[in-house]
Amino acid sequence: MIRYIKEKEVEQLLTMPLAVSLVEAALRARAEGGAVDVPRVRTRTAAGTLHIMQAAAPALKLIGYKAYYSAKGKGTRYFVHLFDSDSGKLTAIIEASCLGMVRTGAASGVATRYLAREDAAVVAMIGAGKQAVGQLEAVCEVRKIREVRVYSRSAERARGFCATLGGRLGVTMHPVASAAEAVRGADIVNVITNSATPVLEGRWLEPGQHVNAAGSNALTRRELDAAAVQRCTRIVVDARGTARNECGDLLPLVESGVLDWDALPEVGEVIIGRVPGRTARDEITLYESHGLAIQDLYVGARVLALARERGIGTDLPIGD
Repeated sequence: MIRYIKEKEVEQLLTMPLAVSLVEAALRARAEGGAVDVPRVRTRTAAGTLHIMQAAAPALKLIGYKAYYSAKGKGTRYFVHLFDSDSGKLTAIIEASCLGMVRTGAASGVATRYLAREDAAVVAMIGAGKQAVGQLEAVCEVRKIREVRVYSRSAERARGFCATLGGRLGVTMHPVASAAEAVRGADIVNVITNSATPVLEGRWLEPGQHVNAAGSNALTRRELDAAAVQRCTRIVVDARGTARNECGDLLPLVESGVLDWDALPEVGEVIIGRVPGRTARDEITLYESHGLAIQDLYVGARVLALARERGIGTDLPIGD
């Protein structure tokens, strides 16, 4: 039997504290050689694009993938598929829009835990869409945040974002008129947009800030200008192979010889102490996040276990 878990059921089961711990475990396992992650592959047609991400977690006895299809003008549908690596049976299909948003935020939360100053309390949000929710929730999970400034090209969206999350997170939130105003005096800068041109400029950055750049996953898209990247003395990626394929923010610096894909530290390596995280209070740090299937696998595995414990989801009479 295959357990099918719907979006609303995932929302019942998955919390941000749980996701942060699971994503950190996934990144640690990968850094220690106990998990395998395969960079995203895309198949493009005139009608849309199919995206496939694969991973294996021997410790969980699971192997699987996330598949999502972006139909032009019709949205995107996400599914995580989990196979028992011993029996070879497909054990679960999980609708994964919520799962993906939460685990993407959780990854920035983990990076913030290791790269931001311990006393970080003010967050700048550049972007106020669905994905921004997870980014802010995760940062609030790992640091005692007291103020959030939100900038969006849509002032109405920024106001709605503040109204929805301010009470839920117990922090003071207010929209601002520009990205520069949001960044000024912030400790953590979350950039989560789909912009093809930079929305964060290096001249705005200040000593001691930490930047989570999580909105872009294509070489043709950039959220940070070259000056912003160069201002950062510690640049960490989720995976070198994925960054090479998808990090438009870093591409100009690689092409000019300032950075080398193969020399970039990974956040998992910071977690296990193989490479340092923040080394000085005034250092500007940057986390480039593009998403890994191993994160989906670890989070999906726990969602499946909780669904079984609580009798949530539907067993499909196929696959035996």
